[in-house]
Amino acid sequence: MQPFTTWKAVAVPLGMPNIDTDQIIPGRYLGVTREQQKEGMFRDMRCNEDGSPKPDFIMNKPAYNGAGVVVAERNFGCGSSREQAVTVMLDNGYRVFIAPSFGDIFANNCYQNGCVPAVLPEARVNELLRFLLELPGAEISVDLASQTVTGPDGKTDSFAIDSFRKDCLLKGQDDISLTLSYDKDIAAFESRQKAEVAWL
Repeated sequence: MQPFTTWKAVAVPLGMPNIDTDQIIPGRYLGVTREQQKEGMFRDMRCNEDGSPKPDFIMNKPAYNGAGVVVAERNFGCGSSREQAVTVMLDNGYRVFIAPSFGDIFANNCYQNGCVPAVLPEARVNELLRFLLELPGAEISVDLASQTVTGPDGKTDSFAIDSFRKDCLLKGQDDISLTLSYDKDIAAFESRQKAEVAWL
């Protein structure tokens, strides 16, 4: 997993609540390779049935090309527990999600994939949404060490994050790599256990 320290990118405003994981990546894309899943990101919202882009959908507007931050309304990433909802966005360049609240499993999957789900007050999120609509292509920056988000207006807000999750993100460790970092301790325990309780 790539460490997360700071991130600055164009932010796309998704001004709607309760965007669920099936909207982020429709279920029909779950059985294909991760590379093939990339085109499934918001597929039904982005594209017509013939695959042509819907010009009115915010992510299709040229100003948001190369965006790396999503600002959304409350309960972003709710719904089913598909990790692909995070990985499909990561693979399309997004590493930061800002909202008043997130689906619990979506937020946990963010931590496991090197992404930051930053919770800000609803009033501030609504303010950011207005700025991003008025200034298409504006950037937002995030500093994980200081736990701050700086908006296109220059205002800086703090966000809370569990200290363990923060440390893992800074080091680029998911649960698996964290466990493997204790391989010598695990091997020593297994050796000692074999000697002391061989009957197991």
